[in-house]
Amino acid sequence: MQRAKLQVMRLTSKAADRIKDIMATSQKQAVGLRIGVKNGGCAGMEYTIDYAENAEPLDEIVEEHGVRLFIEPKAVLFLLGTEMDYEIDKLSSGFVFNNPNQTSACGCGESVEIQPVSRAQLEAYAKNESALGGS
Repeated sequence: MQRAKLQVMRLTSKAADRIKDIMATSQKQAVGLRIGVKNGGCAGMEYTIDYAENAEPLDEIVEEHGVRLFIEPKAVLFLLGTEMDYEIDKLSSGFVFNNPNQTSACGCGESVEIQPVSRAQLEAYAKNESALGGS
């Protein structure tokens, strides 16, 4: 019996629309966006977004609302359960990661502290995805 695959991230329709706009005006031959995390900033980690010119063998692929995200393997346990949104306010606009694994953020909003999911959280998430009919 094959185990159901968890969807690492979800996208709002606003985020998907913005990604479509970015992809349509890109000079690169990208197949989607690559999402990851890296060490940096005053809180310890930063989200990364870049063009994905191809799929890497261990990428987790999220396809939703007509766009494709390639999640870097080392980021999966930090991003599990995250919703990617796009927000516009009076002074700024940008992608926002609503991440249940984020424990704090720096005052400037450029970096975050993220804990990887534990085995118990992973099992609970998988059970919930199965109950909801997740892929």
